[in-house]
Amino acid sequence: MANPILEMRAITKTFPGVKALQDVSMSVERGEIHAICGENGAGKSTLMKVLSGVYPHGTYDGSILFEGEEVEFGSINDSESKGIVIIHQELALVPFLSIAENIFLGNERSHRGLIDWNVANSEAAALLARVGLDELPVTPVGQLGVGKQQLVEIAKALSKQVKLLILDEPTAALNDNDSEHLLGLLRQLKAQGMTSIMISHKLNEIAEIADTTTIIRDGRTVETLDMVADEVTQERIIRGMVGRDLGHRFPPHESHIGDEVLRIEDWTVHHPTDPGRVVVDSANLTVRAGEIVGLAGLMGAGRTELAMSVFGRSYGSHITGKVFLHGQEINVGTVSEAINHGIAYATEDRKKYGLNLIEDIRTNVSAANLSKVSRGGWVNSNEEIKVAESFRQSMNIKAPTVLALTGKLSGGNQQKVVLSKWLYTDPQVLILDEPTRGIDVGAKYEIYTLINRLAEEGKAVLVISSELPELLGICNRIYTLSAGRITGSLPREQATQENLMELMTKERDQVR
Repeated sequence: MANPILEMRAITKTFPGVKALQDVSMSVERGEIHAICGENGAGKSTLMKVLSGVYPHGTYDGSILFEGEEVEFGSINDSESKGIVIIHQELALVPFLSIAENIFLGNERSHRGLIDWNVANSEAAALLARVGLDELPVTPVGQLGVGKQQLVEIAKALSKQVKLLILDEPTAALNDNDSEHLLGLLRQLKAQGMTSIMISHKLNEIAEIADTTTIIRDGRTVETLDMVADEVTQERIIRGMVGRDLGHRFPPHESHIGDEVLRIEDWTVHHPTDPGRVVVDSANLTVRAGEIVGLAGLMGAGRTELAMSVFGRSYGSHITGKVFLHGQEINVGTVSEAINHGIAYATEDRKKYGLNLIEDIRTNVSAANLSKVSRGGWVNSNEEIKVAESFRQSMNIKAPTVLALTGKLSGGNQQKVVLSKWLYTDPQVLILDEPTRGIDVGAKYEIYTLINRLAEEGKAVLVISSELPELLGICNRIYTLSAGRITGSLPREQATQENLMELMTKERDQVR
C-alpha cells in the first residue's frame, strides 16, 4: 500500500492445544475503512486483541508496525497511548454513570486532584455533537438504547485522540436506522482523516462502506480485496470466508405442512412497568405442523414481547387472550407450564438469557429438562454427558468435548447449544428469536438447515428476524407486526421486502 498506517506481519497466536492465528499478515492504509471478514472462530477478534495489547507482546510471534515504527504493546493503555482504540462487541460502559463520566472514565478531567465537571461536561457535549448524539452529558448511560450507547463508545474513543478506530461487530445489535447512522458516522470520520477497522458479519454493510476487506479463514489470511477496483460482491466475500461457493444462501427445503399446532387468539400484553401502555394488541396467529412461520417488524413493534409473553408470561402485565395447542386451550401462566405443553423459546440474547457461559456444554443442554437426567433429586452426570454428546454430534457443535465451557465457543456454536437445550425438551412448538444474530454466513446456513430439519420432523416453528431476506429465504408464511398489532400475513410466494416493509410501517390508526 502507498501509505500504510498499520502493518501486521506473520502474526501467530497459540492457546493450549489451539493455534488461533498462523502467519497472519495485513496492511491498513491511512484514512481508509478496512473490513475484516471470516467465519466465527476464524481468528478476527484474536487478531485485534493482539493489535490492541489485550494479548501483550511476548505472547505471540510476529511483528506490528504502526505509523512506520515497530510497536510492542504490553497492555491496552500502551496501544491507546499511540492512538489505537478498540470498541468490543460487548460494550464496556457503566450503566449507572453519566455519559460524561463514561467518556472520561480513567481519563478524568481533573485539577489538583478534583474532577472539573464543567470541563468534563463541556468536552463531552462537544464529542456528542461530533458523533451526532443529541443527549445531555449528565444522562445516565443505562437510559440509552444500544445504538446510542455505541455512539457513546465512539465519543469515548475520540476523547483519546484516536488515530486507528477498531470496531468489533458494531451493528450486530442495532436496528436498521441505528446501523445506518453508525455507518454514516464512519464515513464522516473517514472524511476527517480517521482510519477504521471494522469486523462484521453483515456483508451488505461491508460491501457498502469498506474500501478494503481482508478475509481470514481458520486462523490464516486468505486474501485482501480492493472493494472498488475489484468490484467485489457479497458472493465473492462468502467464497473467501468458507472456501467454497455456497451455491445458495439458503438450503433447499420441501415443505410438508400438516394440521394446526399453535393458535393464539386476541393476545394483548401491557408493559410490565407501565400498565397503561399496550405493547401487543389483540394479536392472532397460527402455526401448523411442518410449517416455518416468520414474524417481521421494526424495533419496538412487539415481536419479542409477543413471544416472551406466550412463553410462560415471561414478559408483560395484564395479559389477556387464549393459546391453543392442537385445538385445545392451554394454560401458559408459567414457563414450566409452557415447557410442559411443548412450547420452547430460544431468546434473541443467548449470552444474557439463553446460556450459562461459565458452565460447560453438558450443563447447558440439560438445563431446561433436568428431570429427564435426574433420579431422586440427583442429577445423573453420566446421563447428562451421554445426552450432550449426542447433541454435540447431531448438531455439529465444534468443541473437543461436552465439558468445554460454553463461553469459549463461537457464536454459531453457542446458538447450536441453545437449540440443543430446547430440543431436549422435545417441543411441539419452537419459537426462535433472532436465531442467526451475530453469526457468520457459514454458520447461518447450518442453522437454516437445522430449522428445515425441525419442520420436516413435524414441529411448528416460529422465527423472529430483523433480516427480511432471511425470512423470505426460509419461511412458508410471514406475519408482520406494527405498533403491537399484526398487520398482515403473506405466503412466501406473495411476499417481497417492499410489501413486507409497507405492512411493517403502518401507523396504529391505519391498522385498526
